[in-house]
Amino acid sequence: MKRWIFFALLVAVALSVPVSAEPIKWVDFAIPYESLQYAMQVDIETAEQEKHISWIDIFALAGCRTGGKCGLASVKKAVADLGGEKTPQQLLGDLYRYYDYYHTAYEAVLGGLLGNFAIEVNGEVKPVYGLKAFSPIAAGYSYRHCSDFGNQRNFGFARRHLGHDMMGALGTPIVAVEGGVVEAMGWNRYGGWRIGIRSFDSKRYYYYAHLQKDKPFLENLNVGDIVQPGDVIGFMGRSGYSDRENVNNIETVHLHFGMQLVFDESQKECNSEIWIDVYPIVRLLSQHRSSVERKEETWVRKYSFVDLDTENLVE
Repeated sequence: MKRWIFFALLVAVALSVPVSAEPIKWVDFAIPYESLQYAMQVDIETAEQEKHISWIDIFALAGCRTGGKCGLASVKKAVADLGGEKTPQQLLGDLYRYYDYYHTAYEAVLGGLLGNFAIEVNGEVKPVYGLKAFSPIAAGYSYRHCSDFGNQRNFGFARRHLGHDMMGALGTPIVAVEGGVVEAMGWNRYGGWRIGIRSFDSKRYYYYAHLQKDKPFLENLNVGDIVQPGDVIGFMGRSGYSDRENVNNIETVHLHFGMQLVFDESQKECNSEIWIDVYPIVRLLSQHRSSVERKEETWVRKYSFVDLDTENLVE
């Protein structure tokens, strides 16, 4: 019951927000891993300083100057400039007209990855500000991957690959990258057994597909459930490419992981959905993996985790 009350509140809040402008129609997320890593460290290191330099602000400034490319040199310059006395408007001049777009776009992509959390190790709970999202592959399980966003796919019809494939072993535990509400579960002819999770701010829809035949999901996980970052949600497989349920028509065992941005609910399921290249994000998340174990006929995380930015939302 609690999960449905929470979901209803999210919808009510969304409906109560006044419409001020057309929603963003497209985001070409092209920030390289090296820039993500550098800006994240600056964000974390300045979090408790008088002037906190947010990585969203860094990328918004650099994005205006580079058309969204945000190479490392442009990111370092943005950090240096934001550490001074000038405002983004003063720094950008005429280019400031693009600032709201880039800030809104990058907030939608990265807004749930950094923040305040607490994790318990050996009975000690310590609040931390840092990378609170997790790699979708649990700790201790190997995988291979490469940049494959936009590659061609032919099953059903010719189309672009709108996610990121991570090859591993059958049954590898898959975890929630970010906390949120389970919005979709079940069979999809393209993705096989799949799970869709909406972030608490409703801006990101995480898609985990080609899960294991016969036992794709964590026991007792249901649509409407709330999950925390790093919680086990399912298991790697090769299901999909079939109108018939529970069929393995994918050649290679892997996880298809995707992120859809939702600036307006009309964008959720349509012909103009906004999917981004998550390869650099997955590389960033590889440094934060959830330790899990099989216990009492289910999978649990070894260390308790509390997202301090959202805990009041899910009580």
